[in-house]
Amino acid sequence: MTQAIHLSAIVPVTEGRYDNVAEVFVEYRDALAATGSSFEMIYVLDGELPVVREALRGLKGAGAPLTIVQMAKPYGEALAIMVGFEHARGEVILTLPAFRQVEPRALGGLIAALVDTDLVVARRWPRTDPAYNRVQARVFNWLLGWVSDVEVRDAGCNVRVFKRRVLEEVHLYGNQHRFLALLAHQRGFKIKEVDTPQAQADTFRRVYSPGTYLGYLLDFLTVFFLVKFTKRPLRFFGIVGSGVFGLGFLITLYLIAERLLGGVALANRPALILSSLLIILGIQVLAIGLIGEIIIFTHAREIKEYTIAEIVN
Repeated sequence: MTQAIHLSAIVPVTEGRYDNVAEVFVEYRDALAATGSSFEMIYVLDGELPVVREALRGLKGAGAPLTIVQMAKPYGEALAIMVGFEHARGEVILTLPAFRQVEPRALGGLIAALVDTDLVVARRWPRTDPAYNRVQARVFNWLLGWVSDVEVRDAGCNVRVFKRRVLEEVHLYGNQHRFLALLAHQRGFKIKEVDTPQAQADTFRRVYSPGTYLGYLLDFLTVFFLVKFTKRPLRFFGIVGSGVFGLGFLITLYLIAERLLGGVALANRPALILSSLLIILGIQVLAIGLIGEIIIFTHAREIKEYTIAEIVN
């Protein structure tokens, strides 16, 4: 009879960064074995990655408790996590990076902390990586704190442990894995952050291209909209549309006042064209918000925006 799996560890591997595959696997495996719980490890390869694939196949051939999922092409780390979740059998899900971020010996404490919460996020502390990394992290964490009232001081850490029902309720895509705690909190799940020793090998200075930072900004704006205005689109588009419309209206009033009181002709005034365009644009943005509200109202029965913690009958 097959032993029931308690914990599924998902390790997404992307082209961007990974350490020695065999060494990291052994460290993770030994740390999970020390917890005494039954577990499985699922590696999701986001793209070809032939070196990683061959190393994992060698471990699998040696009898390692390992499942290898090969993606046809790169789809992003968030989707790789969702694919790993589809193949996971455990009631507890652990996401781990393919590189060293925290000391593996601390994984048992993270798993134990899940008893009274739904999602545990590791916070690397004390931080020993370069100051440039810490500045980036502080800016990112400050932005997240501005969007939501959930307090996560190390959202860039990829080590998280959570109950299965979290990913059953929260669907990730693109690069939204960084915002898992925020999205889970929005659905009503309890979040806890646990200080975890940073891996001594996590000293890589992370400098990205301008395009990468722009992508992070767009991801943040996407999550900002999802958290604040998904169920209330008119509030977002109404604020933007009203501001644009109001600006155009004020410019128009000013031009009319100049014409009536100062005798200034309107025929060759570019500002008149600008104000007219702003008024039209504001009305269009407001209309988009109204259409969004109609769509939400029409499909309200299909949209689940809550999570039930417990039913006592």
